[in-house]
Amino acid sequence: MAHKIEAVHVRKEFRAADTGKIVTAIEDVSLGIQEQEFAVLIGPSGCGKTTLLYMIAGFEKATAGQVLLNGRPIVRPAPDRGIVFQDFVLYPWRTVLGNIAMGLELAGVSKREAAERARSFTQMFGLKGFEDTFPHTLSGGMKQRVAMARALAYNPEVLLLDEPFGALDAQTKDYMISDLHDVWEKTAKTIVFVTHLISEAIRLGDKVYVFSARPSRVKAVVEIDLPRPRKTGSQAFIDLEAHITELLSVEVRRAMDQDRQAGARASDVTEGGA
Repeated sequence: MAHKIEAVHVRKEFRAADTGKIVTAIEDVSLGIQEQEFAVLIGPSGCGKTTLLYMIAGFEKATAGQVLLNGRPIVRPAPDRGIVFQDFVLYPWRTVLGNIAMGLELAGVSKREAAERARSFTQMFGLKGFEDTFPHTLSGGMKQRVAMARALAYNPEVLLLDEPFGALDAQTKDYMISDLHDVWEKTAKTIVFVTHLISEAIRLGDKVYVFSARPSRVKAVVEIDLPRPRKTGSQAFIDLEAHITELLSVEVRRAMDQDRQAGARASDVTEGGA
């Protein structure tokens, strides 16, 4: 079966702003995500999981290798991919309905039709009654609901989520995870979700792609074969959490060691130049 999204021996290098040296963020990542799969990317901080997400979005380009959508190389952002960021990126001068309709209007849909289509998403995301409200009066969870509704309103094939619940409190986050799960089941979208929380990954994902420390590779692909909705206290859930924690803990230690060594080298350079 052909993959909906495919990364083929992807490598990504950056030039460090402070030293000018080339840094390899992603060394060699290959993975394949199926149509309607809920794919979760998890790994240590700085391992390149968000960088790969941005490559799928078309914001970043691979140094080597390819990122494909429906078998074709991704070269730029396009309406077939919607993205939601951790920060609540809303237009403060537009209402809830206006924010959701924004992408449709930019795509050339008439304001009337855009508003009608946007209104259907207020129901789906629990925003009915808030259509004429401005973002500054909304809670963090409601702002993120607006952002997700906007990303889905123009019917992209793929929804990309970059730690969308990171700025939310625990209780709001719990509700949002349930909401996202329900929306995914209703819309049957392919979703790529970046998180650093193992419990989020298990509650939502069909597969969890575990990234190694930088320069990263895919260390493991863990299939989450648990019935939905998933109970966090079940033995199967706890066992999966322990397995992914064990995989990640080795990489987190490696990442911390790399940071310490880099800090020591920078200190030596500073002292040597004093």
